[in-house]
Amino acid sequence: MIKRYTLPEMGKIWSQENRYRKWLDVELAVCEVQTERGVIPKEAWEEIRSKADFDSQRIDEIETTVQHDVIAFLTSVAEKVGPASRYIHLGMTSSDMLDTATSLQLKEAGELLLKDLEDLRRVLARRAVEFKHTVCIGRSHGIHAEPTTFGLKLALWYDEAGRNIQRLKEAIEGIRVGMISGAIGTFAHLDPIIEEGVCKKLGLKPAPVSTQVVQRDRHAHYLNVLAVIGASLEKIAVEIRHLQRTEVLEAEEYFSKGQKGSSAMPHKRNPITCERIAGLARLLRSNAVAGLENVALWHERDISHSSVERVILPDSTILLNYILCKTTDLIDQLLVYPGKMKQNLEMTRGLIFSQPLLLALVQKGLSREEAYGLVQDEAMACWKSGEHFQNRVQKNKRIGEILSSDEIEKCFDLDNQLRNVDKIFKRVNL
Repeated sequence: MIKRYTLPEMGKIWSQENRYRKWLDVELAVCEVQTERGVIPKEAWEEIRSKADFDSQRIDEIETTVQHDVIAFLTSVAEKVGPASRYIHLGMTSSDMLDTATSLQLKEAGELLLKDLEDLRRVLARRAVEFKHTVCIGRSHGIHAEPTTFGLKLALWYDEAGRNIQRLKEAIEGIRVGMISGAIGTFAHLDPIIEEGVCKKLGLKPAPVSTQVVQRDRHAHYLNVLAVIGASLEKIAVEIRHLQRTEVLEAEEYFSKGQKGSSAMPHKRNPITCERIAGLARLLRSNAVAGLENVALWHERDISHSSVERVILPDSTILLNYILCKTTDLIDQLLVYPGKMKQNLEMTRGLIFSQPLLLALVQKGLSREEAYGLVQDEAMACWKSGEHFQNRVQKNKRIGEILSSDEIEKCFDLDNQLRNVDKIFKRVNL
């Protein structure tokens, strides 16, 4: 059992304390670069560096009066620093600090999510190899189609997790920007070289152009990537929920000793983790929509995005952190029932081999339409009678004129159907 829950770590990223700490990091970086550029006296910088701090309770107290969180923060810092505080926030606007600090938080949160994704992918790889040749029925429209292996299902999720890792890396890179360009983004009271120096110190890139805010297409992209990852996790959860249905029961969530499934029915073993994953993925999608709504702001800036982001940025990263960990544990402990898979595979009494028979007839010279008609007639008869498809086909005179008994037998060869599984695994590097 993995149990690598990183929720406390993710929660710390979005704590009020860390938020203010990131604000201070940005302000100190600006002061340091401005000192290096000769804008701030070195003695003042030494005083700022040694004394700069904040008091969260005091910030809250000031904010009740000024109704402006950044001013409340700067006032608290100024009270700690003293006269040299006049050089803090020099030439800056609130969003210079806020957006740059938010980028630091999103980068930090994204890197934690990357670790979670990599954990999931490792577990998917291990279990895919474990069930590489465990045969089960493939379904389309929920109906038995042709044989596959349970390992291929897991390999598919493994491959998708790899794409999500790449998407998240791109989203982190897209949001890894800072902005120290002043009230309307024109550097009227600062020099672009200050922004470049600050971003370098903070591990960010300067936004090539900004208004009073970092443009929200970056945040929307980040949130939509989180939603896509959530959708992938929901896909896994929905599949396992279907496989756990009593009528199917090919795989099942781990059910621990002492766990209860129902307040009324003691026999119940419910896919509660899968249902939780599926439900929370919906929140990620709704937050992504809110992120898209934040892209369009009035002129150079308004703050309609700000209140929304205070909810959706921490919530989405925390939610995804949670369901990634849940999905990792789900796959790690998943109960798999090869015997039931074999039983379900045989449920339709050979009908799942209709396509190999169709193709064999076509290869012998029959038109596709005639071959399809021959095979479908026998298949429909089997649906009604319950007779084994292979037995009925062997009795069909028209088919017997075209295919030998051995050739018909080959059409029902399971190993032949799955002969390329190793090649598929090789293609996904498993």
